Amino acid sequence: MLTIEKQIEIILLETVNNLYPDKDLKPIEITVATNEKFGDFQSNFAMMNSKIIGGNPRAIAENVVNNIVENSVIDKIEIAGPGFLNIFLKDSYLGDLVKKISKEDYEFKGLNIEGDVIIDYSSPNIAKRMHIGHLRSTIIGDSIKRMYKYLGYNVVADNHIGDWGTQFGKLIIGYRNWLNQEAYKENAIEELERVYVEFTRQSEENPELEDQAREELKKLQDGDKENYRLWQEFIKVSLDEYAKLYNRMGINFDTYYGESFYHDLMPGVVEELENKKIAVEDQGAKVVFFQEEEKLHPCIVQKKDGAFLYATSDIATVKFRLANYNVNKLIYVTDERQQDHFRQFFRITDMLGWNVEKQHVWFGIMRFADGVFSTRKGNVIRLEELLDEGKRRAYEIVNEKNPELSEEEKDNIAEVVGTGAIKYADLSQNRQTAVIFEWDKILSFEGNTAPYLQYSYARIKSILRRAKEQNKDVKEDVIIKFVDKTERTLAHHLTQFPGVILKAADSCRPNLIADYLFELSKKFNSFYNACPILNQEDEILYSRLLLAERTAAVLKEGLNILGINTLERM
Repeated sequence: MLTIEKQIEIILLETVNNLYPDKDLKPIEITVATNEKFGDFQSNFAMMNSKIIGGNPRAIAENVVNNIVENSVIDKIEIAGPGFLNIFLKDSYLGDLVKKISKEDYEFKGLNIEGDVIIDYSSPNIAKRMHIGHLRSTIIGDSIKRMYKYLGYNVVADNHIGDWGTQFGKLIIGYRNWLNQEAYKENAIEELERVYVEFTRQSEENPELEDQAREELKKLQDGDKENYRLWQEFIKVSLDEYAKLYNRMGINFDTYYGESFYHDLMPGVVEELENKKIAVEDQGAKVVFFQEEEKLHPCIVQKKDGAFLYATSDIATVKFRLANYNVNKLIYVTDERQQDHFRQFFRITDMLGWNVEKQHVWFGIMRFADGVFSTRKGNVIRLEELLDEGKRRAYEIVNEKNPELSEEEKDNIAEVVGTGAIKYADLSQNRQTAVIFEWDKILSFEGNTAPYLQYSYARIKSILRRAKEQNKDVKEDVIIKFVDKTERTLAHHLTQFPGVILKAADSCRPNLIADYLFELSKKFNSFYNACPILNQEDEILYSRLLLAERTAAVLKEGLNILGINTLERM
């Protein structure tokens, strides 16, 4: 089915085309009314097109209202101020639209969904455990993936892991000299971290270790069998460890193409840049210089020792994707510190003539009040520790409120609620704001939080179960009636869901969905407090029961797009 905004747009478009057939009019924009007294939706069509049509905006608005085409959607249109169109929907139409929620898929006409949207996110470095600094890219990227899938795009989720570079020479030295085999069997990635730190400590006393590490790296790059075997092992044990966390958070990827995957493409990329006079030699290095007005620093694509850089790898990535996918759009999710890097390499791909839409979705970094996380400072909180603490706190609450539940159910509820709280605390904020890490804030279960929304969902499911016990199942053929204004307010809000997802996907802002869901929960609670369900006459009971059931469906769908699970009971 079409979104409600699109249906209103079609009606107005037919009307204005009848009235002004020879005018090249600006598109009709439909927005949700900010106040119920101003209708359900609004349009500023008359003011936007008054110069094109040639007339007073209010007079144009009156002409539209007086000649609106016959339809089953709009009850009335009122004119406000200089020519705003305040649009009121028919109750019968609104009720029928609510009944279709979760039963019919929305059509998002006007979207170009052909091809693949490739989203690049998470991207941890091999042989290092994930910490809360990885949280934002991982869950923001996952939510964007889910938004685009909801809209009908074919999405490719790529984890561009850091699996190449100087650290591997150091790891090979550390592995051979200081590895504790028992510790490695117990937790491989933790032991690799330890030997890496030990290398750093030992090399301060024995600088020749740095030269040895470079030799081992060179052997790896030249294809030495033993070093290549160790490198593959480091990748495997790291990905196995990451998989545990990803599975726990309900996150999955289609590809894990790390930096090494594109290594063989990089010489050709540099050669193409040179052939097209985009990169030039400067002090032995290959460098791309930009026009002064572009305000971009020069970008080195190959150092004088022949080594490639992140920019070279990222350009090669675009080249590979254009050759192997039908690319609609490329989205990269990283923190704000990489903005200049993306501006540089985006511009270089444009200079190469690679016509593809690219978007850098940047976010504010998470930090403690006294500074950024630092492994050297020892103030990094492992992602696993964060999830465990969330679960522990949730378990205490579940155990206190529902001690009669089985241990298995308590454990499951605690896992779902704890993980949901952590995700929502991040996703509900504007992604471009910095996040100050505070245990109590990120694990809050009160107010605008995932547990509040999860509880709202569970509360509705409880109502539905009680109704079923009274042989009052949800009926799909019921006529939804609006006896109380809270019923209509809730119904109207439910119909806005697809429009919210469109806006959230367009700006890659999951917080718009969080805001919508929080408002939906509040509107449902207002409705439930004002409108009893189970002790009513059947006509009203079944109407309200269906309205409640559709609210649960939208809550579940919305939370799922944020990567948050729901529970049938809490």
